[in-house]
Amino acid sequence: MEFLLALASIMMVNIVLSGDNAVVIAMASRCLPPKQQKMAILWGSAGAIGLRVILTLVAVVLLQIPYVQFIGGILLVWIAAKLLMEDQCAENVEAGGSFMTAIKTIIVADLVMSLDNTLAIAAVAKGDYMLLGLGLALSIPLIIFGSQLIIKIMDKYPVVVYAGAALIAWTAGEMMISDHKIGPVIHGLLPAWLIPAVITAGVLGASVWWRKSRREQAAGAGQSVQQ
Repeated sequence: MEFLLALASIMMVNIVLSGDNAVVIAMASRCLPPKQQKMAILWGSAGAIGLRVILTLVAVVLLQIPYVQFIGGILLVWIAAKLLMEDQCAENVEAGGSFMTAIKTIIVADLVMSLDNTLAIAAVAKGDYMLLGLGLALSIPLIIFGSQLIIKIMDKYPVVVYAGAALIAWTAGEMMISDHKIGPVIHGLLPAWLIPAVITAGVLGASVWWRKSRREQAAGAGQSVQQ
């Protein structure tokens, strides 16, 4: 009974912590053809779990390295902007290239976002790595279901894509100010919410500007062809 309770606890903690991972998987794979989309979700979810198992073994050490979380936050900012600015499903012509790009994006984002989350999972596992692996593996179907649900919502309500990118950008800001070298300096000068808010606003603002510029360029090109 104790084993089953611990197993359920690991699954619940992982599900709660996997919300942002599901958003990344959904955003990175939503423009792929249906068959490749399913494969990207499957491999992305399995990759997220695999990385979480590995990182649980080394997370405590990694988080003590100066600037690791800050650099991870910068990577997440790039991923949030990339997913939002490349959200042009009609332009995904090279299916193979798009599939590999989606997998790479998912793996990098999972690697960054799983780093500090694994500490909570390790605390529940209490050193029982068989229990840890089993609990995380059983969570894969739930992450897959969550990713597929988010894709359907994004397809029906495209504005949700911006909400997903905002969540990733906010997570990036929180990770940057959690760095044990830079965090104390920032907390001493600024409110804790300010950096994540500025980063989120910057990613969304840059994306809106970029998309507007693309539309204007396309309109200008169309007029030139007609002339």
